[in-house]
Amino acid sequence: MQTDLRGRDMITTQEWAKDEIETVLDVAFELKRERATGQAHPLLRDKVLAMLFFFSSTRTRASFEAGMAQLGGHAAFIESETTQIAHGDTPKEIGDILGRYFDGMAIRQCDWEVGNQYIRDVARASRVPVLNMQCEVYHPFQALADLMTIMEKKGEPRGKTIAVSWACAASYQKPLSVPQSLILLLTRFGMNVRLVHPPEYRLMGEVLDRAQENARAHGGTLEILDDMDSGFQDADIVYPKSWGSWLTTENVDESAAIGRKYDDWICDERRMALAREDAVYMHCLPADRGIEVTDAVIDGPQSVAYDEAENRMHVQKAVMALTMR
Repeated sequence: MQTDLRGRDMITTQEWAKDEIETVLDVAFELKRERATGQAHPLLRDKVLAMLFFFSSTRTRASFEAGMAQLGGHAAFIESETTQIAHGDTPKEIGDILGRYFDGMAIRQCDWEVGNQYIRDVARASRVPVLNMQCEVYHPFQALADLMTIMEKKGEPRGKTIAVSWACAASYQKPLSVPQSLILLLTRFGMNVRLVHPPEYRLMGEVLDRAQENARAHGGTLEILDDMDSGFQDADIVYPKSWGSWLTTENVDESAAIGRKYDDWICDERRMALAREDAVYMHCLPADRGIEVTDAVIDGPQSVAYDEAENRMHVQKAVMALTMR
């Protein structure tokens, strides 16, 4: 177990050693138990987190704010469009100056080929930890929450099979960050990962290469499929969600036309029946109901989506407590 993680940035789990991630999970489970039994844990009393949002989010803002309050600190919400970030402040200035005001910074910037670099530029200039609340490449806290949920519901993750599948969506062209962070993290814990998507929805080549290396090093597998039914067959966990066809086209109209070709890629009761009888359904939320997933699945007995959403707060608290103390 790693016991001194003070000052560490969390931009992607891939940049943390496996035993460091195991420490995060250990702390997250302990904080969740203490929360359940009413034990206070003011580990960050008088600490303040800056939360800089370029894209809004329900769960991300709520879970970071609640988590900081439960740790005895405060979270300050900063919206990019209502500040001078929108017309002048550079990443270096944000990192250097806010790093003097705050004890940590969390950033959500998902612009294609912009967000990850922006977060890294801020981190380079910052004297305090920088946490990635989601960029176009990675969503580390979602992946940590997902792994925590898998461990709660399925026990030891090694040897379990998960289908990380594309699903149809009505809303905007979403980032690649959730599936990319999932395949990177879960292969390090010995899982058999099936990445399932139509050909236009491929992920970044460097991420796929690293996930294959992770699988070889840790006894897992990474299999790429193009048929949703095959991906679900006998899976222990299914995780069907939409992401954009960014590596095929950045044009909104073209991407919408591509998506319409695959409007049958929905997680419904028939597909859930293909998985193991005790399989669980996961989603990072919000889901496009009736398009990505049916109400009967997301609200049904196999869904763990709400527990998964709660676990976002616990893993975030763990990382903040470890890095900002």
